[in-house]
Amino acid sequence: MGKHTGFMEYTRQVPDRRPVEERVKDWFEIYKPFPIENVKTQGARCMDCGVPFCHTGCPLNNIIPDWNDLVYRDRWRDAIRVLHSTNNFPEFTGRICPAPCEAACVLGINEPPVTIKVIERTIIDHAWEQGWITPEVPAVRTGKRVAVVGSGPAGMAAAQQLARAGHLVTLFEKSDRVGGLLRYGIPDFKMEKHGIDRRMAQMEAEGVEFRTNSKVDDLEALRKEYNAVVLTMGAEAPRDIPIPGRELKGIHYAMDFLTQQNKRVAGDPEDTSKAIMATGKHVIIIGGGDTGADCLGTSHRHKCASVHQFEIMPKPPAERAESTPWPMWPLMLRTESAHEEGGIREFAVNTVKFEGDANGNVKKLHAVRVGPAPKFDPIKGSEFTLDADLVLLAMGFTGPVQPGLVQRAGLALTSRGNIETDNYQTSIPGVFAAGDVRRGQSLVVWAIAEGRQAAAAVNEYLK
Repeated sequence: MGKHTGFMEYTRQVPDRRPVEERVKDWFEIYKPFPIENVKTQGARCMDCGVPFCHTGCPLNNIIPDWNDLVYRDRWRDAIRVLHSTNNFPEFTGRICPAPCEAACVLGINEPPVTIKVIERTIIDHAWEQGWITPEVPAVRTGKRVAVVGSGPAGMAAAQQLARAGHLVTLFEKSDRVGGLLRYGIPDFKMEKHGIDRRMAQMEAEGVEFRTNSKVDDLEALRKEYNAVVLTMGAEAPRDIPIPGRELKGIHYAMDFLTQQNKRVAGDPEDTSKAIMATGKHVIIIGGGDTGADCLGTSHRHKCASVHQFEIMPKPPAERAESTPWPMWPLMLRTESAHEEGGIREFAVNTVKFEGDANGNVKKLHAVRVGPAPKFDPIKGSEFTLDADLVLLAMGFTGPVQPGLVQRAGLALTSRGNIETDNYQTSIPGVFAAGDVRRGQSLVVWAIAEGRQAAAAVNEYLK
């Protein structure tokens, strides 16, 4: 490493977040600029650990110690080359990945881990600023045609890898814009969308054809037109809560709420009669994960009257739990930027029913505190009621949408309802699957990794 004693000389430092009172008034990313010199110092903290467990923490197998060292040595162009060798879109992972690499950092055993995510984001942002990111057009085209269905991070990664291998790639997207949940599920205050647009421009120059507003319903027709098909539609079936009062107006899935807001930020026209707004309302978010936090931050920016976020699981410990020792992904309490902005977050709470008014609008939420998993036994005498004008269901996803393309095509499924594959090939020859549609709801870094690996399997098949 560039500085063998760096981990002893420097402390962990990350960019400051903009003041709460400022950032809740806009939809821009929340972090302040971080000086290049500070990033170089953070790169110096990467120790000569012998076995870099950060590799095992990263599904993409990013060569983290190498680009940490290159950043410390001020060799930024080499750093982006190494980073791009394993990750097509580090500007996405550098913003919204929870950084399992940092959880596996050897320094993190007894010190704060290396700021891997910040270094990664700085490398790619600096490379874009310097004009180093250019199309990588293949010298030879194979003439083989590949259809990729779904333009989230898995689909984008698969399409780019296949185009660079010389194949003619068409990327189908049912929505009006490319990006999947990156575009319409992640709020702009976490990731502004111009990053997707410039990657699209690069991919178009590399030969990828984008077809938006194109919902694929007939897999057999696609197979006749293309030499291979890659399914990367995600796991978009939301988990519901079948309790009394669920039919009341004002109870919505989180993605409906977040997608509407992202379209507003993009400047799309809107049918105000169908708008889901938290402004002036008592908001309750059911689900304590990232999607729930995204709803929380969005509700703050709508200027809600109050907001509660409920999670049925018990409150995690403040530090790494003994059940998840290093280098495992730790069970511990995580505080997102949205939690700093206000609201009340409670654990071990189960919603039992909703109550409405004469017009069918939700007005009350009835809940009870519960014991630990898996039984979640209600605690006697802990029942309570809260005002609720807007309820957002953010409890995750159950798998691919059913019924839909997957069911109509007769693809074999796993016991959890995801597409079953063998080396990414489905039960139908020439049809491959990657990302959430194959492994279930997961992280952006897994989606990109799966897209790349599926592309390698398709390329081998086409040979």
